[in-house]
Amino acid sequence: MDLPRLGRHRALQAALAGASALALLLWWLLPSGGPSYPRQPISFSTGVRDGVYETYGKLLKSYLATDLPGVRVALAPSQGSVDNIKRVATGKADFAIAAADAVAAYHGAGAQRLRACARLYDDYMQLVVPANSPVKSATDLRGKRVGIGQQGSGVNLVATRLLSAAGLDRTKDLKAEAVGIDKAPEMLRNGKLDAFFWSGGLPTKAIADLAKDMDIKLVQLGDLANKLHDLGRDTSYYRQAVMPADAYPKVQKGQAVKTVAIANLLITTDQADAGLVEQVTRTVIDSRDQIGMVVHAAQLVDLRTAIFTDPLELHEGARRYYRSVKP
Repeated sequence: MDLPRLGRHRALQAALAGASALALLLWWLLPSGGPSYPRQPISFSTGVRDGVYETYGKLLKSYLATDLPGVRVALAPSQGSVDNIKRVATGKADFAIAAADAVAAYHGAGAQRLRACARLYDDYMQLVVPANSPVKSATDLRGKRVGIGQQGSGVNLVATRLLSAAGLDRTKDLKAEAVGIDKAPEMLRNGKLDAFFWSGGLPTKAIADLAKDMDIKLVQLGDLANKLHDLGRDTSYYRQAVMPADAYPKVQKGQAVKTVAIANLLITTDQADAGLVEQVTRTVIDSRDQIGMVVHAAQLVDLRTAIFTDPLELHEGARRYYRSVKP
């Protein structure tokens, strides 16, 4: 072999060796065994300060940071379910949590594009009043100053329906204040509200904190469940439920409280990358126990029920994940 040819041969060997080394390095550094997905930022719309959506979103973000290397997750506070649905449907957010009743009621731009990743946990309707309040049911709110959740929240939607089921018009029969869990507890403490509604997982930290320095009670709402269903098709997503006595030990004094509950869904659109959705869904299920140590409601996220996302279809990426773990 002449010298020029030998030089070219050795250069080719060196190049191949370098390429092999680079391929080995990439194999070591890049995640294996999971779906492929675009490495670009995604946004997650959460909820109001001190709400369960916000806390859940922060915790889920920490696990996504490990499970989605190369993807920056940005959290965006919101007014709640109604706001979240609109943001996702119109492309202003990639993922969000929203209550099933609010999803069913949304008929705005992009509604047909909405898809679900998982059914998460249930929200429980909570009507909070001072312990010495004469209010024993929603019908007793006539003439009272009542926090009904801020505009764009699922609380506002459900509270309005509950008042209607109780025979009350929020614009005529009481003084409705559009405030959420970030402001309502302090307003009740300072005597600026007589009661407030909240829809959230159990326990909700803001209510537990309120109970530490003020005597409060939870008013039953269970007597309105059937009347809610009579209001129309979209109210079929409410179910009768019981808040257990240990949800707020300082509040219920050993008594369970009847109420109504609504399922929460993790939502996205049909435009979301299937590999990305598959991995996000996997993280939601795999992080349940760890997140549940802080957000107790998240302990109820269950692989067997996660696929029941009515009124939304499952995203194809979520379907892939559930098929992959099916026994």
